[in-house]
Amino acid sequence: MRKNTSPVKGTEGFVYQCRLPLSSATLDLVAGLVRGHLKKIRWRKLPPGRIALIVLAILRHDQRLSDMAGVNDVSTSTVRRWLLEVIELLSARAPRLDRALKKIARKGGVVVLLDGTLVRTRRRTGDGNRPNYSGKHKAHGLLFLALTDETGNLVWISAAKPGRSSEITTARPNRITTHLREAGLGALTDLGFVGLDDDPDDPVIVTGRRATRGHPLTDAQKEANRLVSRERAANEHGFADLKNWRILTKVRMNARHATTLLRALSC
Repeated sequence: MRKNTSPVKGTEGFVYQCRLPLSSATLDLVAGLVRGHLKKIRWRKLPPGRIALIVLAILRHDQRLSDMAGVNDVSTSTVRRWLLEVIELLSARAPRLDRALKKIARKGGVVVLLDGTLVRTRRRTGDGNRPNYSGKHKAHGLLFLALTDETGNLVWISAAKPGRSSEITTARPNRITTHLREAGLGALTDLGFVGLDDDPDDPVIVTGRRATRGHPLTDAQKEANRLVSRERAANEHGFADLKNWRILTKVRMNARHATTLLRALSC
């Protein structure tokens, strides 16, 4: 089956109109990055504001590159280059884990929210693709960890791991507990992170309690679990806002590109 990359019939000569559910501050931010980038390289055919609008339309609504190119009188390869450049510029603004935590601490924060999410990817055949299958979600994808503040604003996203990876094994190489202690913060997480904190006398990772065979949870423990779940709701809202970018529906198995893309969208 051949991929259709030609513009939609009848779009030539018309101005593409698309309502973006984004603030003007987002458009100004991307336009400013493009404007600063253009000072270091050769000129572009369209002004920075127009380039920013085209790229955001592709990221938010997953518009076809050929359609955006046709109505703006540029080539598809030009639009693809703009897209990759803006993604790199945005991802470069993503803070490191230690700096993000220290910034929250300086603002008076005392706790962050930690969770993992699976970004579904296109399924590919072969033995090499088996690690990308998540038995928990029954789908192929890449696993990401994310930290949000108490209001659900994304502050850090980890590098992508194969879908079959667990949240706790993904968290350990990032030394999350060490960075939390250095910043003087705690983290609320779900049961997937039980055992991550190696210091039970001074824990920085707060999770719910898990019932075991013959040891059901008490009423107090159930109430504590509900309290943790209620406080963690903002974290799920942060993931929901991130997955509203429809470009994520076309993520491939390239972990490096997926990491760069998600860090760009979280800025």
